[in-house]
Amino acid sequence: MLPLTHKDPSSIIIRIKERILGWKRLIWSDKATRNLFLFLILNFSFAFVELAYGIWTNSLGLISDSFHMFFDCTGLIAGLVASVITKWRADDRFSYGYVRAEVLAGMVNGLFLIFIAFFIMSEAVERAIEPPEIKHERLFLISVLGLSGNSHIMKGVFLHILADTLGSVGVIISAVLMQMFGWLIADPICSMFIAILIFLSVLPLLKESVNILMQRQPSALDNELPRCYDAVKRLAGVYSVQEPHFWTLCSDVYIGCLKLEVARSVDPRYVIAQTQMIFESVGVRQLNVQLDYYREYNELS
Repeated sequence: MLPLTHKDPSSIIIRIKERILGWKRLIWSDKATRNLFLFLILNFSFAFVELAYGIWTNSLGLISDSFHMFFDCTGLIAGLVASVITKWRADDRFSYGYVRAEVLAGMVNGLFLIFIAFFIMSEAVERAIEPPEIKHERLFLISVLGLSGNSHIMKGVFLHILADTLGSVGVIISAVLMQMFGWLIADPICSMFIAILIFLSVLPLLKESVNILMQRQPSALDNELPRCYDAVKRLAGVYSVQEPHFWTLCSDVYIGCLKLEVARSVDPRYVIAQTQMIFESVGVRQLNVQLDYYREYNELS
């Protein structure tokens, strides 16, 4: 009779605790990851405050700005998880490691932000047609707090902080216009402004993520690679550069491969070393070089 296996609940709790402590060590070991985590806590806390105050005052401007901050938090969580995953060691199946996780996180983040931008715009259009009653006298304080809260974390994720900060400015302006002139339509207009701002701010992020996933040649090297090709062709015994392929592994990590047509008399180690040095000078960290030996006409006859 086979012995029955029994899982001790305490051992499961210990494993979970060890996993959490492991993640904690990874987060606090890196300054950028630690700052991202602290910014996530700050952003998440103030998003709750702004959402509650927006519901209390019936302000779509504050509610939309709080939703933007919540979706910032989802993006920050994805970025935080990705930053931890990128530190995992490479293995047999993932020979380049897990650094591409940051690209996937950026893609997910961008899609989330586009979704919320369309949601805010549709709500704003509905309120512009039928403006509800808004307690505008309560808006100004929380809007200014939102602006100051964002201004102290400008060193974080710049794209989202810029959108948050300008969104808070928009809510302040709408609160002033409603309080001074009674323009209730200022609130949905402010929300439209925030939605457009979110959409425009996320386009570069999505474009960069798509370019990396589609393995486009790094845009930062568009002007540098032709000069590198010319430098390689000036090496003694090198006739041509063929089949160059360069791509971005993750942020500012460029990898490439190419084939060189060379004379049979060249020193292969010298040519490969010099070629790698030329491309390393422009930021290519890893370059695979294949040599094709040129056959002279008299050898063929």
